[in-house]
Amino acid sequence: MASNKKIVDEVPGWIRVFEDGTVDRTWTGTPEMESLLKPVSPHEEFINGVAVRDQIIDPKTGLAVRIYVPEMKNNVQTKAKIPLILHLHGGGYCICQPDWSLYYHFNTRLVSSVQAVLVSVYFRLAPEHRLPVAVEDSYTALLWLRANARGELSDKWLTIYADFNRVFLVGDSSGGNLVHQVAARAGFDDIEPLKLRGGIAIQPGFISDKPSKSYLEIPENPLSTREMMKKFTSLAVPIGSTGEHPIVWPIGPQAPPLTTLKLPPMLVVVAEMDLLRDYQLEYCEEMKKAGKEVEVFMNYGMRHSFQFNKLAIDMDPEMAAQANKMVEVIASFINRN
Repeated sequence: MASNKKIVDEVPGWIRVFEDGTVDRTWTGTPEMESLLKPVSPHEEFINGVAVRDQIIDPKTGLAVRIYVPEMKNNVQTKAKIPLILHLHGGGYCICQPDWSLYYHFNTRLVSSVQAVLVSVYFRLAPEHRLPVAVEDSYTALLWLRANARGELSDKWLTIYADFNRVFLVGDSSGGNLVHQVAARAGFDDIEPLKLRGGIAIQPGFISDKPSKSYLEIPENPLSTREMMKKFTSLAVPIGSTGEHPIVWPIGPQAPPLTTLKLPPMLVVVAEMDLLRDYQLEYCEEMKKAGKEVEVFMNYGMRHSFQFNKLAIDMDPEMAAQANKMVEVIASFINRN
């Protein structure tokens, strides 16, 4: 039994790594968090305006995606196609799944507000599958979309709803890092007839070995601590790598110069009270210096990943207003690009 095994590494509450290489991700933290982490079953019928199904896209690895489609509003008569979002979840590359309640609630809301198809990737997790596996799986999902756009595959929902000419990458926390990596890789590849119109990094998990002012000074909270961020990074990067790994810190000395990358317009969503805030803002400044198109939106007074805490949002009008504004800004960015 797991309780008799020796733990050699852990992020308290989230993940325990045993000496035999096995991993336990059972939540052992505060009970009130459990409801946010429970999986939500797919439903192909529309519930609250959204239908959801899971689909294996690579039988060799078992790679799967969760697909969300909205109940069409203004497009019923015209049968116009709607934007396509490739969603890359957060969790420090080590935890989280697209079917978790916290993602289900946020993604259904995003799909309804934007009127878009959303495809969320069940990429393989570290430490069993260290970086760059998460990038490779995410890019495989983009190529699966390309195969559907080319008619080589024919997913029923993508065929009916998706505008392959308007593809957007969306990722939160470490998923924001994946947005940068997938966009950069797509810039050197032939993804036609897909058109990558933009990338949206929500509180991206950019972090460096050099502590920033926000990292040192902003108060921690139980779901966002310095030790947690360091530990997830060490479990995710290839053995022997440092915190300057280019996926973790894409503007560091190990990363390719931004000037050499072909990137779509980017929206970076920042939370004012996020430990990683200054790393995110530094990324935006370096992007601008490199001549890249980048917009920044700040949620004032908010912490890292606040938008997923449905329990708190339901009780806190200010947090609810900030979450609403975030969705509005994302919808506006997609509608303009």
